[in-house]
Amino acid sequence: MQTLSRCVIPIVKTPADYQAYRIGPHNTNRLAIVFDPSHAQISLTFCVEIFDEGGRTPPNRHQMAVEMFFVLKGEGLAICDGKAAPIKTGDSILVPPTGVHEIHNTGPGRLYALCMMVPNEDFAELIRSGIPADLDEEDLAVLSGGWRRA
Repeated sequence: MQTLSRCVIPIVKTPADYQAYRIGPHNTNRLAIVFDPSHAQISLTFCVEIFDEGGRTPPNRHQMAVEMFFVLKGEGLAICDGKAAPIKTGDSILVPPTGVHEIHNTGPGRLYALCMMVPNEDFAELIRSGIPADLDEEDLAVLSGGWRRA
């Protein structure tokens, strides 16, 4: 029996390709979209969330989606359904569907977190409907791993 195989060419992006947005004019965090359904052709959103010093997300929830965070750099506080946990570089957070959650940057400097939502649940569309924002030299250094080099 012959096995059919399908070659899929991977999508490769660099930090220079990421588009960043603030969801609203008073938001203290920016989201840089890495992949979304328009790139991946599956229902997920993968972005880097950048929290300015003292920044935070508003309390929010998702009906079906699971949201995951991985802290690249910085420290903060993750709150879900009234339970709070300190977070720092290297920590991971998993937020179940319907959990009311928020992230606060409690440290000096910015907090950077990888963020993935599955399924997308219109998250990418919400981000893209926001205000375009720039990624500065510090952001690009963190996203390229340059901040870790000695």
